[in-house]
Amino acid sequence: MRKLTIAGFALATALTAGCATTDQAAIDEANANAASAEQTASNAMTTANNAASAAASAQQTAEEALAAAQAAQRAADEANERARRMLQQSSQK
Repeated sequence: MRKLTIAGFALATALTAGCATTDQAAIDEANANAASAEQTASNAMTTANNAASAAASAQQTAEEALAAAQAAQRAADEANERARRMLQQSSQK
């Protein structure tokens, strides 16, 4: 009877150790998955930051191009006004 009790305790200990090992493996796998997800999120954030930086640069370039186009439009308007006045003065002579 005593041998049977000791064997039962040994079996219970072995099963508990096996479950603990399985639980630890699950915990390790969950930790690995969490670390992988964190790395993926970090990569996504880096990509988003790079895209935002590129967009800001593109916006700056577009604003500079718009300013140059507006300056060219003003210059063309002034040239047209001068030409109109010159034609008007020529027609009056």
